[in-house]
Amino acid sequence: MQVTETLSDGLKRQLRVVVDAGEIGAKFDARLDEIKDRVQLKGFRKGKVPVQHLKKVFGRSLMGEVLQQTIEEKSRAALDERKERPAIQPQIDLPEDQQEIEKVMSGQADLSFGMSFEVLPEINLIDFSELQLEKLTADVDDSAVEQAINQLVERSTSYEVTEGRVAEDGDRLTIDFVGKIGGEPFEGGAGEGVNIVLGQGGFIPGFEDGLKGAKAGEERTVTATFPENYPEKSLAGKEATFDVKVKEVAVPKKPEVNDEFAKNLGVENLEKLRELVTEQIKREYAQASRAKLKRALLDELEKRHDFALPPTLVEREFEAIWRQVTQGLEQAGRSFEDEGKTEEQAREEYRKIAERRVRLGLILGEVGEKSGIQVTQDEMRRALMEQARQYPGQERLVYEFYEKNPGAIAELRAPIFEEKVVDHILGQVKLEEKKVDREELFKPEPDEE
Repeated sequence: MQVTETLSDGLKRQLRVVVDAGEIGAKFDARLDEIKDRVQLKGFRKGKVPVQHLKKVFGRSLMGEVLQQTIEEKSRAALDERKERPAIQPQIDLPEDQQEIEKVMSGQADLSFGMSFEVLPEINLIDFSELQLEKLTADVDDSAVEQAINQLVERSTSYEVTEGRVAEDGDRLTIDFVGKIGGEPFEGGAGEGVNIVLGQGGFIPGFEDGLKGAKAGEERTVTATFPENYPEKSLAGKEATFDVKVKEVAVPKKPEVNDEFAKNLGVENLEKLRELVTEQIKREYAQASRAKLKRALLDELEKRHDFALPPTLVEREFEAIWRQVTQGLEQAGRSFEDEGKTEEQAREEYRKIAERRVRLGLILGEVGEKSGIQVTQDEMRRALMEQARQYPGQERLVYEFYEKNPGAIAELRAPIFEEKVVDHILGQVKLEEKKVDREELFKPEPDEE
């Protein structure tokens, strides 16, 4: 095998690989020898088919197999020989001249093919012990626990229909309605037996206010205006009238916060409920703290590592992000103009995100490889079980899906690997713990708002 480099431009590489016809012929003969004792053709006893006849019947298909196998083996060998680390699967370029291909197939010419690929950049990792990061933490105070208990109370609230009740904030109304714009009904603007709790803001502004003071059996015409940013663009900013019939008015019945309330939630008593709620909040705080610390670490890693990015990796990442963004806008009936930017500005913004993801992925991959970090079978098994639990009754289908889709398995493995690498790096950096309140801990990052 002869390997010649025909292009070396940045991270781009092109190779020309030539495999001697004699080597291919030997592989072809070996393949014939493998099948001769198994083949049974009409007019011949099993294992007694002449080699020339085998070549006549199976020669072309067998040579195709041999060439495919040879290309796979030699392309891997060429990369190993040169110690290249491809960023993507190399593109194989076969001869376009049909006569040349026929000569190779017939054993009259050497096999020559091209390889085009991009290599992974050289990454000089920083000394992680030089990094100084701030870890935000928050204590769980009584007000947070009470707020969580109150949320449980709200979810446990029942409603009691009360005759002659004048609707107030907090009451639940059951209504029929027909909405009109310019005197004409519009699609999606009607409903029957719809429940609405006054004061919760479940409908467009003005609608709930127009029902305050109503009684069961009363009919009203309510005027309300759709917000300018309403998802359905044909309705955004338009004033509508709704012919509403109130069928029921129900008064909220909130449970008392006591041991009986806790038992109804499956807990021994109120004290135990508070303990469980406190532990749950602690876990939420810990997750938020971890997310902020990880974000700070990734920001530092991106800032402190500068290297060329494989263009194809960036393009693939960008295309995936762009597809998700445009589909989301299409489903919401919105455009980039509605988001306050042009498509060109959006493309530039999301390409930077793609570059960040690729850069960080390469950094974390380099750390993981040099540190020997592996995702164990037990970790993969737990992740697969977690996926299966999300589809009760369909667990077997989930397992079969992952068994048949290596790409899905890779997607399952990637976040586990990433978290292990992040933990490895965090174990070396200098961490300073900083106490903050809940608002600061959960304050969104600028690009998350």
